[in-house]
Amino acid sequence: MQAQSIRIALHDESGGYPVSPARVPLAVLRSFAKDVDDLLRGDAGDFPARELEVSVLDGSLAIETRPTANPGLLQDLHLLAQSQLIGGMNPKRRSVVERWQKAARSSRQLRYEISAAWFARPVVISAETDFHTDDADQWVQVERYVQGEVFELGGLNNVNAHLRLADGSTLLVNAARDVLSNDPKNRLFKQALVRIVADYNVQTREHRNAQLLAFEPQDSSLDEKALARMLERGRRAWADVPSAADWVEDLRGNEV
Repeated sequence: MQAQSIRIALHDESGGYPVSPARVPLAVLRSFAKDVDDLLRGDAGDFPARELEVSVLDGSLAIETRPTANPGLLQDLHLLAQSQLIGGMNPKRRSVVERWQKAARSSRQLRYEISAAWFARPVVISAETDFHTDDADQWVQVERYVQGEVFELGGLNNVNAHLRLADGSTLLVNAARDVLSNDPKNRLFKQALVRIVADYNVQTREHRNAQLLAFEPQDSSLDEKALARMLERGRRAWADVPSAADWVEDLRGNEV
């Protein structure tokens, strides 16, 4: 294939203005540049350093490479253009796409775009897309209680709560304004028990599209270590159950 330039663009208005070379938060610029570097190089670093010269374009925050015919990169981009199943991509490039997909789901004002002359149309990663691997496609909708420390709360355009869970991971939970404004307690930097609805991956145990239903009252004498032990016992007990929904239906005698 003839060498072609590749354009990778970030469209982001979540800060209240469109990012561009003229104005962009430093953290966003740093993260985007690192992701673009990982996407181009891949795990094996198969994009030679001498080819890694780029131009920063006007308009949205966009980076364009020098013309390249690098086979590993072009093969992965072809996979990306053909299907939203990305299991066959180079692992490092795949992790960038998964990271962008997760970020785009958290804000409809954020999307990523990859284009080249040989693409029939640009590859867009947004809240409407679902780039994923085959083994990550086991999602069920659940309503559940989750406990964690609230370390961020509110938001101007995207109202949400950020929780730090017992295992050290974080969970972003979208919220209606009235749920937060009608809450009489100051939740920030305190442990909270929340009731949520979310998509739950029975393979990876991740949540996505979580929505806050309510803050629930909890016993002030709660033993957090005992709770963590119970949660761990539950995780081990369910470790070999591929689908919680199918397991429940089987107990009920229903066909799945």
